[in-house]
Amino acid sequence: MTATAPKRGELRIYLGAAPGVGKTYAMLGEAHRRLERGTDVVAAVVETHGRAKTAELLEGIEMIPPHYVEYRGSRFPELDVPAVLARNPQVVLVDELAHTNTPGSKNAKRWQDVEELLAAGITVVSTVNVQHLESLNDVVSGITGIEQQEKVPDEVVRAADQIELVDITPEALQRRLSHGNVYAPERIDAALSNYFRRGNLTALRELALLWLADQVDAALAKYRADNKITDTWEARERVVVAVTGGPESETLVRRATRIASRSSAELMVVHVVRGDGLSGVSAAHMGKVRELAASLGATVHTVVGDDVPTALLDFARERNATQLVLGTSRRSRWARLFDEGIGAAVVQQSGKIDVHMVTHEHARRGARLESEHRHLASWLAAVVVPSAICTVTVYLLDPYLGVGGESALFFVGVLVVALLGGVAPAAVSAVLSGLLLNYFLVAPRHTFTIADPNSAITVVVLLAVAVAVAALVDGAAKRAREAKWASREAELLALFAGSVLRGADLDTLLERVRETYSQRAVSLLREGTGIVACVGEDPCVHVDSADTAIEVGDDEFWLLMSGRQLPARDRRVLGAVAMQAAGLVRQRELSEAAGKANAIAQADELRRSLLSAVSHDLRTPLAAAKAAVSSLRSDDVDFSEDDTAELLATVEESVDALTALVGNLLDSSRLAAGVVRPELRPVYLEEAVQRALIGISRGTTGFGRQGLDRVKVEVDDSVAMADGGLLERVLANLIDNALRYAPDGPIRVTAGRVADRVLIAVIDEGPGVPRGTDTALFAPFQRLGDHDNSTGVGLGLSVARGFVEAMGGTISATDTPGGGLTVEIDLAAP
Repeated sequence: MTATAPKRGELRIYLGAAPGVGKTYAMLGEAHRRLERGTDVVAAVVETHGRAKTAELLEGIEMIPPHYVEYRGSRFPELDVPAVLARNPQVVLVDELAHTNTPGSKNAKRWQDVEELLAAGITVVSTVNVQHLESLNDVVSGITGIEQQEKVPDEVVRAADQIELVDITPEALQRRLSHGNVYAPERIDAALSNYFRRGNLTALRELALLWLADQVDAALAKYRADNKITDTWEARERVVVAVTGGPESETLVRRATRIASRSSAELMVVHVVRGDGLSGVSAAHMGKVRELAASLGATVHTVVGDDVPTALLDFARERNATQLVLGTSRRSRWARLFDEGIGAAVVQQSGKIDVHMVTHEHARRGARLESEHRHLASWLAAVVVPSAICTVTVYLLDPYLGVGGESALFFVGVLVVALLGGVAPAAVSAVLSGLLLNYFLVAPRHTFTIADPNSAITVVVLLAVAVAVAALVDGAAKRAREAKWASREAELLALFAGSVLRGADLDTLLERVRETYSQRAVSLLREGTGIVACVGEDPCVHVDSADTAIEVGDDEFWLLMSGRQLPARDRRVLGAVAMQAAGLVRQRELSEAAGKANAIAQADELRRSLLSAVSHDLRTPLAAAKAAVSSLRSDDVDFSEDDTAELLATVEESVDALTALVGNLLDSSRLAAGVVRPELRPVYLEEAVQRALIGISRGTTGFGRQGLDRVKVEVDDSVAMADGGLLERVLANLIDNALRYAPDGPIRVTAGRVADRVLIAVIDEGPGVPRGTDTALFAPFQRLGDHDNSTGVGLGLSVARGFVEAMGGTISATDTPGGGLTVEIDLAAP
């Protein structure tokens, strides 16, 4: 039987805005409550900072002694992870989660120690201040003027099972500080006038509240999704502003920004693309809207819907929005007689969502009748217009006009109906006009008898003109609808293509499709492979189970959608999107294949270079060692003690050289294979340089162990983000190279911080290198001047470059003023 892994322990964090709010006190209080319930609780790290009331709460709690780490002649207490694991309690108290461990510890950060305890199934209760969160570090530095060196990644804190805010007003914290409950009396005045100013504390408190609100919001969204809750919960303000892409859109976005800023609400800009193809929008206008939204910190979303009010409200409810901002209608009062408009419909259906109607200078402009309303109006006009003309003519104009003039009036009426659109309404209007003209105005009146052939011709002409004009209008309307459809498709294709061009990955593209078409889930299926990628809840895994399935040309890929079934008119756009998604998959596969081919080519080049290096660099020390050993074994010559010592020294130096060369070759192989995985952490450069010098003195890095007294180290207390072992190898290679090729002058190792970078320089005053060859210094298996092994550089600088780049830095070589070579390393600062 195989042992099952222990269930991961829970992480509980007390979050505070500033030191002294009572996080440790609250943690100890929880420990006593757990002890009273019979829980096995121990304390591994509890920082009382000399606070008597906090220290009193430690009584009755088992303490695990710390582990002491030697550093620079002093001993520092750290969390003893092995001791806690051996004790295996149910709950352990570990204060100050963001603490940086003393150099030489197994882990660089205390939160990494905590991860080990959690993985072992131990529940951890810890504390952290908001100023130590990685994402807020620069904000806190700007507020307080103090840069925090100890930081913890946000995702570590977000992953906690419980986060409890320990809150206290700035005034109460200042009183606590004044009473000596936070710092010693001699530090109180300085603290109150610097970090603990009321403004600082208020800002830090707000940061803590807002950060925690984001985490609560994420938990709420997950709960609503898991329980399929669609009703709006007004737990946090979210503002959605609907834009059409018209000239008023920028006004609406700015107005919505002001509304959102008053309540620190999230702002989302949504553009609804009409499913019927009747909403054309300028790409330039929407581009301006997107740029404005990005500058204001808003997100932009596009959805498709036949019913704009329903699409808007569905989007708002899905995002749990509390406010919806709309612009007043650009349609005229007469147009609103036929349709109340989007704004009125949204207000009626909004429910708990507050709706803001924003006026703008483009309101009530550009009125038009939509197709369904135009069709209804044409049928109504087909009856009303002929009747109105007949009434006016019979009672007012009949005494003054003859049959010709009266027929002309009916011609005008038929043209009006025909222009409204629809062949059938125009034909009805023509027939009705002819009948009314014949009955009321043509002799014999009040009968349908046509005595005059001219009257019959009039009716026929009316009918022909009406049908002809209506056919022209219908054709124009059809072409307009086709243009609108083409515009809609172009807008959607531009939306999806833009996402790909901006570097969106496959999941991002599928999420954009899901959001645009209001689907529950979208997945990409590959025949023979299965689901390649999916987004949303309960994605389809088979074509038969999909509500909408789009095949890609060769039937290798299928875009499967779960949700409302989409009409056939959307398949053309979705087909193009499916091809883009399939293209991303193939592109990723081609990139992987190219990477493998490149790795094979590099490995082949490495093998060829290795053979060259073996014959070039390994032969000399082997020959020297063999000659020295052969001499010592020879019976023909009696060597003196000095000669013997010299020969043994030659053997030792040759073996040291071989060791260094083999080590560099192995390092080059690791770099070429891509297996170097540095663990970046703060590294004190003084310590790294000294370790490199020790390695050189022991002969483990090359020939340069002679003359170490020429190396002057001037790095002060500089700290860089690096892998300690790799940085030590880099510095050893650079110093060793300088010692060998600048045998007379001093070697200086300097370091300094510039902005958020640390620059390390190894400076010699030797012969330097020829101009134009500075980049060739770092090429693998190359020497400057292959004809002379005493000049130039070898494999060590290539390894140094590979290690530095693996740590996210750069390395370069320049001339030393006055002669010599300066090699500079650029690394990130912690």
